[in-house]
Amino acid sequence: MKQNRRNVVVTAVITAWMLAFALISLPIYAEEKKSGDEGKAVSNMEILREKIQADKKLIIAANLDLTETEAKAFWPIYEEFQTQLLQNNERVGKLIMQYAENYGIMTAETAQKLLNESIMLEEQRLELRQLYLPKFNAALPAIKVGRYYQIENKIQAILHYELAESIPLMK
Repeated sequence: MKQNRRNVVVTAVITAWMLAFALISLPIYAEEKKSGDEGKAVSNMEILREKIQADKKLIIAANLDLTETEAKAFWPIYEEFQTQLLQNNERVGKLIMQYAENYGIMTAETAQKLLNESIMLEEQRLELRQLYLPKFNAALPAIKVGRYYQIENKIQAILHYELAESIPLMK
């Protein structure tokens, strides 16, 4: 019963978190581009990013049940990994904005360029996951590493769903 309740809470938090990210981050980024008020948009984005990262960390902590020793080994690797993921996610956000800017005037050349960049970013994300796997395996038992990667996969799947729902197909 406790596990089911925790799963429901985790799912609800992840869904709310990802929806907030998808719905808030792109308009903030777009507004920054339009208004030229980069300082304000950046600070709003930073606040949102910090909130999302804190919520994500709580979800992971609640589901990994780390011992004190495991936590000391895991969290520094996690922070390093998240920094790398954030860089990848920022590039994805910029790619989405490029798509939006070219949506009504899409050329075959632009479409190919965006597709190539999209695939490259997916490959880089996978390479990053592969790079950090031995580090996580050194810090945690395999079952906990597997669970952590499952949580990351679920979060990514929710983000992909939200983005897929909100981004129209090419004309």
